[in-house]
Amino acid sequence: MATTTRATIPPVQGAPEDVQARVPAVRVGLSRVGVTGVEKVVRVRDELFYARLDCFVDLSHDQKGAHMSRFEEVVNDAIGEVVLTESPFRAETLARDIAELVRERQGAARAEVTVAARYPEHKPAPVSGVMTQEIYTLHGRAVALEGGTRHMVGVSATGMTACPCAQELVAARARARLSEQEGFSDAQIERILAQVPVATHNQRGLGTLRIGCLAGCETEIDAKALLEIVEGSMSSEIYELMKRADEVEVVEKAHRRPRFVEDCVREMVAGVVAAFPTLDKGTFVSARQENLETIHQHNVVAERHGLLGELRGEIESGVPTAHQTTLEEWLNDGR
Repeated sequence: MATTTRATIPPVQGAPEDVQARVPAVRVGLSRVGVTGVEKVVRVRDELFYARLDCFVDLSHDQKGAHMSRFEEVVNDAIGEVVLTESPFRAETLARDIAELVRERQGAARAEVTVAARYPEHKPAPVSGVMTQEIYTLHGRAVALEGGTRHMVGVSATGMTACPCAQELVAARARARLSEQEGFSDAQIERILAQVPVATHNQRGLGTLRIGCLAGCETEIDAKALLEIVEGSMSSEIYELMKRADEVEVVEKAHRRPRFVEDCVREMVAGVVAAFPTLDKGTFVSARQENLETIHQHNVVAERHGLLGELRGEIESGVPTAHQTTLEEWLNDGR
């Protein structure tokens, strides 16, 4: 009976070979290599933030792979530094610090990091004043290049919109019905419609506003100020906990301020222009609204992006800008 001889594997001697540093078989550089869906809980004083991060670097044509473990090391190091030095928590600072550390430790020309952090805010209901906890999202994004780092701060908030089109159709039908009744003049009918909120269909909307800051920007972008702009752009704020008086206040407010998804985006843009008059014209602005339709199966979306100077000029002159700068153009400016 034949015997099988097993090959002896020689022991590993010295430091392990850096496989990632090898030259790849196909020498093509890669635009983005990294990790997605990194989940962390960040504590700032007594507040907890649930954060989800994506980290990327570009990869040279003569490097086989990135060192994936270094992403996790950098995320942990940066979170520790931010927690110790910052209050309140700023997602854009965390994104910037991670991007710069990742670029350095990976030896990359470019590093990109995005952060989305869920956090609570406590606010009173509009009439009863009962305190309710609302959950919002903080956004941070940064791109680190040899010439410097650009970063963005943003927020997402949920609100309510009332459809202007359907409301006008309902109002027209109400006028016709009242006109058929004896004793109502046209002036009286208009007074009635002005006092009684007219029905329409509603949507729950998600507004997102982001502002990109140039290096050396001295104007502090407060997330609460952005939240006020986003929530104020919709027909009404919404509250998780409300008494009956709060409910009727929210419903009436929404129906007295009917807005399309497009109106919400325009209100956000106007809110930024009004709230930050000293921001540099090269500051980037992105506004997005998505409404969850109630009488259709689909949702509706509107967006606007561009430099603050472009938006100011368009609002002041009424003349559309020749070019709407995109996020990627702004983040990679000067590359």
